[in-house]
Amino acid sequence: MAETIPEVLRREHFEARTCFKSKAYTATVVMVRRTLEGVCTQHGINKKPLHRAFEEMKSVGLIEGRLLEWAQELRVLGNEGAHFTGKPVTRQDASDAIALAEALLDYLYVFNEQFLKFKERRKKAAEMAEKAAQNTASEKGNLEKTSAPPK
Repeated sequence: MAETIPEVLRREHFEARTCFKSKAYTATVVMVRRTLEGVCTQHGINKKPLHRAFEEMKSVGLIEGRLLEWAQELRVLGNEGAHFTGKPVTRQDASDAIALAEALLDYLYVFNEQFLKFKERRKKAAEMAEKAAQNTASEKGNLEKTSAPPK
């Protein structure tokens, strides 16, 4: 898991994966839900209940429609794991929960960071090109002034 993901979230996600490897699928989805709660907290979003926190994440532009839908479905699955329903959490649901949580973490902490660096690098390159063009135009103007025949 990428170093750009906060340690506290990597730890929660690692615990979810550990539960999965131990075939503790109910515990897996509960840990995924904890990870998602941590994501909200790490972004300063403390609305309760969790579905409102996800809505706020969308409204401030942290996640988009599909990621909101993923987060909400993972929240519901986590609730099913946290509360006795008499229905077991399947291996497939636990596996999907881990994969979707990891995708959400990657989106927020890896790809978003990479995209911001990309934009900053492109902006600096454009600024340097603009400055070089201005310098060239300025030098050309100075050259024309000094080489123009006297009137």
